[in-house]
Amino acid sequence: MKPITNKEQQVTYLKERLEIFLEVLDAIDPETTEIEDIDRLIQMMDDLEEKMDQFQSREEK
Repeated sequence: MKPITNKEQQVTYLKERLEIFLEVLDAIDPETTEIEDIDRLIQMMDDLEEKMDQFQSREEK
């Protein structure tokens, strides 16, 4: 996949990923949530943070 270098596209990508995260978070039932569900949420946030770092490093070059 071709890297996203356009700042506007980067922001759009991050917003879409954050929206997906929020939808998943909203759908979780606290009464039935298991550790694996929490681990998946943490992984989603880690992935989002990694992507933000990648975008930021591209801007610095």
